[in-house]
Amino acid sequence: MPVKTSSFSLRRIGLLPRVVLAIGFGIVCSLFFPAWLSRVFVTFNDLFGGFLGFTIPLIIVGLVAPGIAELGLGAGRLLGLTVAIAYGSTLFAGFLAYGSSLLVYPLILDPGSGASSLTDTAASLEPFFSVDMPPVFGVMTALLLAFVLGLGLASVSGTVFKSVLFELREVVNRVIERVIIPLLPLYIFGIFLRMGSEGTVWSVMALFIKVIAVIFVLHIALLLLQFLVAGAISRRNPFSLLRNMLPAYATALGTQSSAATIPVTLRCALRNGVRPEIAGFTVPICATIHLAGSTLKIVACAMAIMYMTGMPTPFGTLAGFIMMLGVTMIAAPGVPGGAIMAALGVLSSILGFDETTQALMIALYIAMDSFGTAANVTGDGAIAVVINKISR
Repeated sequence: MPVKTSSFSLRRIGLLPRVVLAIGFGIVCSLFFPAWLSRVFVTFNDLFGGFLGFTIPLIIVGLVAPGIAELGLGAGRLLGLTVAIAYGSTLFAGFLAYGSSLLVYPLILDPGSGASSLTDTAASLEPFFSVDMPPVFGVMTALLLAFVLGLGLASVSGTVFKSVLFELREVVNRVIERVIIPLLPLYIFGIFLRMGSEGTVWSVMALFIKVIAVIFVLHIALLLLQFLVAGAISRRNPFSLLRNMLPAYATALGTQSSAATIPVTLRCALRNGVRPEIAGFTVPICATIHLAGSTLKIVACAMAIMYMTGMPTPFGTLAGFIMMLGVTMIAAPGVPGGAIMAALGVLSSILGFDETTQALMIALYIAMDSFGTAANVTGDGAIAVVINKISR
């Protein structure tokens, strides 16, 4: 009789559980790992961080340019309205997170309580060796190039260069899905191993717990505001509209993917009285371009890290960051953690986040990934109701 072998694989464990395990193992292992073994993981982190820095400009060009080009294909009044409302909702979420952070973080976070030394922890745990991996071009060059190519390709009739960019997008998505995302838990393990060795990990964990609580409350407030507006425009009960979207919210919590939740979101939109042709148009588009929940989460996480590390948070800089982030979110691939990968470029170029603070952003973001995705798809239902009313 053949012996049944186990089919267990780490790939079957979601990204969030793997990140949680990586954080836990990193803290525990920091208690007994010898210095030479810790330096092995510091070396991996140095190499992976260099590779990440190399790929960020390619990610921006490979995702943003085709995304903008596709939005321009056959652009009409309804598409323009949908994009404008989705972008406005995303900007509102970002500024809501910024304003709330200014009010709440001084009350619950202690600047300089230990997290401010995070950028100095690498001094005592150096990698065994480093490999220089300079990017092909800078982040701002990549952003400008993506905008020029995307807007240009949206207005021309040729297909050759568009096909090249669409294939580049597939390559970038493969790199994210099969290289970067699978290695992120090991990268985060190394970060928390190093922080545990340096004695700063507990201040970071306290930061995580407080920020996660704030972001959860902000997500609920965002959804209430979105549906209050949708209810006022459509002259419907906003709480009834929101209640009908709860199946999509619950599905997104499990899938961590706006794209995978589209069938459920469509069904919920139809229950809210949205005409089938409008629901079939707005829901798939918003699943790609409307990431208000993710934007709120990224801004709130960035503000927390900046506050704890003593970085300045001027309105002008953050306003530019939020507006650029809203455009960049169009490029976010539909995989768990995809939004934060697309945002790394603007985090480094506008806010000046280095390798350590970027790693903290990744870990903090993924800890709330399900809730951000759920807020995204639920908000899509509010936009569908608004478009349905305006298009009559």
